[in-house]
Formats: sequence, structure tokens, C-alpha cells
Amino acid sequence: MNALDVLWTLGPIDAKNVRRDGMLRWLAVYPIALALVVRWGAPALAVQLQRRGGIDLVRYYPLLVTFVVLAVPIITGIVIGFLLVDQRDDHTLSALRVTPLTLQSYLAYRVVVPVILSVFMTFVAVRVAGLIEVDVAALALVSVCAALLAPLYAVFLAAFAKNKVQAFALVKGSGALIWATIFAYFVASRWQLTFAVVPHYWSAKLLWVLYYGEPHAWLYASVGAAYQIALLALLIQRYKRV
Repeated sequence: MNALDVLWTLGPIDAKNVRRDGMLRWLAVYPIALALVVRWGAPALAVQLQRRGGIDLVRYYPLLVTFVVLAVPIITGIVIGFLLVDQRDDHTLSALRVTPLTLQSYLAYRVVVPVILSVFMTFVAVRVAGLIEVDVAALALVSVCAALLAPLYAVFLAAFAKNKVQAFALVKGSGALIWATIFAYFVASRWQLTFAVVPHYWSAKLLWVLYYGEPHAWLYASVGAAYQIALLALLIQRYKRV
């Protein structure tokens, strides 16, 4: 089966599963909803904080946008991850073994589709949020680097969660990685690499470097992408053994 055959075979199944699950429907629209909240809420909150406490929230707008950049692929990956867990429970993979669809094609679909969706949705969400000015090329690079988090989350949940309850627990536990990345923003640059083990750090750091005009943007992009791809390869091997 070629790529289009795989897409036309599995795409409608995924769409149906998302439509019939209220939580997944909400997660699917969450990124744009978050961007709208940030767009309308952050300026209003900035005015109130400045007026009442003399706090300049505007200087932290890049950090708010960082949260949007991370949230989009993470939510996309969670949606795909829950679909993978459901399909394993429904013995979908066992059924696919008697079809022309190979395991390699199935996994390629599960990796490529969330990446493409995340690139597009991250780009749109940051534009919708509108808090900071980032040129098109820079935003595209950040979106591509961040999009690798989507298959990471999807395969991570499928590889380690035996059911949805465990998947929920893993999602909650992984929230610490997001906050570790946010914390890195307040750490001096020479110490920030201590957070490099966290895959979220690389796309966040790339955004900060590009926004503040710092050097070595392509180094952060390439190393971050290579690191996330290596982690994904390890997770796929784990998933195959489940």
C-alpha cells in the first residue's frame, strides 16, 4: 500500500473515533481555543497586573507563546496516543495483519500524520495568539522542531499505557517536563543546557533564540530534531514489543 492508500484507509477510522469520543473532540480543538484565550486574555491581564502590582507581563509574552508552541503538538500526540491505546484494546492491529497494510506503514502513518498536523496547527496557533512578532521562516522552523513532540507523546502512551487509565496517569506525570522547560526560561543561558535531556526544551529554546536574535538557531534546531528522532526510534522499538 502506498502512502495515500494508508491515509484513505486509516484517516476515516481515526476521524470517526475522535468524533465519537467527547474528550478527544475537545482535545482536537483545544490548541486553537488556547491561542484565542492567550490572544484576548493576556493583554487584559497585563493591564491589570501593571495597574495593581506594577508587574510587566508583556516582557513574558515569549514565555506564554512558548506554552502555546509546546501545547499544540503535545495535545495532538495525546489524541493520537489515546487512539493507539483504544485500537490496541480493540485488537485493531491484529486485524490489520490480515490486510495489505504492513506494521511499518501503520507506524509511518502514526508518526507522519501528527507531525504534519502539528506543524500546521502550531503555525496557526502562534499567529492567532499574536503576542510576539516572529517571521514566517523562523516560525516554520520552530513549528517543525516542536511537531516532533506529537509522535513522541503518541508512541510513548501506546508503548507504556495498558489502558486509558494508565494513559491519563502518564499524561499527568509528563506535565512536569513542560514546567521544567518553562523554568528553564528563567535560568541563565550558560546553565540552560542542563535541561537538554527534556525533549520539550529544544523547540522552546529555538523560539527564544530566534525571537531574541541570538546565534546558533540552526544548531538548536538540528540537535533538537536529532535528539527527538532518536527518542522516537527507541519508543517505536518498545511499542513493537508490547
